[in-house]
Amino acid sequence: MKRPGLTWIAHAGRRWWQLPLASLLLASAVWLPPVGFTRPVFRYVVTFDITQSMDVEDIAMGGKPVSRIDFAKAAMADALQRLPCGSEIGWSVFTNQRSLLLLAPVEVCGNYDGLLASLDQISGKMRWVNSSVIAQGGLYSAIRAAAELGRGTDVVFITDGQEAPPVAPNETTVRDIPQGLVHGWLIGVGGDQPAPIPKTDANGVRTGYWRADEVRQVQPAPGASGAAAATESHEELSELRETYLEAVANHLGFGYRRLVAPESLRAPLTDARFAHPIPVATDIRWIPAALALVLLVWRFLPAAPIARAQNPQTRIARSSDPRHAAASARAHAETHAQ
Repeated sequence: MKRPGLTWIAHAGRRWWQLPLASLLLASAVWLPPVGFTRPVFRYVVTFDITQSMDVEDIAMGGKPVSRIDFAKAAMADALQRLPCGSEIGWSVFTNQRSLLLLAPVEVCGNYDGLLASLDQISGKMRWVNSSVIAQGGLYSAIRAAAELGRGTDVVFITDGQEAPPVAPNETTVRDIPQGLVHGWLIGVGGDQPAPIPKTDANGVRTGYWRADEVRQVQPAPGASGAAAATESHEELSELRETYLEAVANHLGFGYRRLVAPESLRAPLTDARFAHPIPVATDIRWIPAALALVLLVWRFLPAAPIARAQNPQTRIARSSDPRHAAASARAHAETHAQ
């Protein structure tokens, strides 16, 4: 009869090669450089409308009303987690007639915490003027800034579409911007029902709501008569101007989406049409490390249980042995007796 110690030694002898191979794999896990793979990545400058209408709290999130700007930031934070490593994101804010670049695009994985921290700081307190000119101002400068950044930078412009002073609904062109100069998304945010616009001071403290006599209203078109001339404007109230934004996006060749949930930005920001396939350095050191772990477990796994499990003669002998059958019958009877 073979002694258990000799069985284990013989078994280990047959597996002598696992230790050297595991050592080589562990060494490669330490020294292996990143490997370049082609991966689709994205590069955006995301512009947030920070005018006062974006402070309207007409969207629910988590069962509570939140402002449009906070809802847009929550959606962007969610989308940031879905962008593949190698993608780049930058921040911009819009008010008055221009978009101001706050942060040029940086890589999302290596700068994830910084991007979230800077995103959290974007608010209406950054406003330098209360007016809002979207098509001929904010979008124009956002597209020009993206074109100057180059490297395939696309635009994401998030707004409720309300302009102050108001423009006619058919004024949807963007001056001097040929279609296709820059690609991107126009993202609408806000409710369908007109709501009062909060009024805030220079420190961002709310002091009430805008009244009709404090804002410029839309004037009837020259020569308008009847119902068109009698239509009353209510620019002191705000709702999502979706039809207007869709028309502007169409003129630019942009896509249009509406924010309806915090997950609404995932699909547009990872749309394959906006992907740029580039070589990305990828860390694959976990592969040799995992293989080395498997080899080490295999090397030091006891031999006897494996030999018994893999030996069919052992299982046949045990099933045909009368003593084993009698012991099983006694155990079965005792179980039923209890």
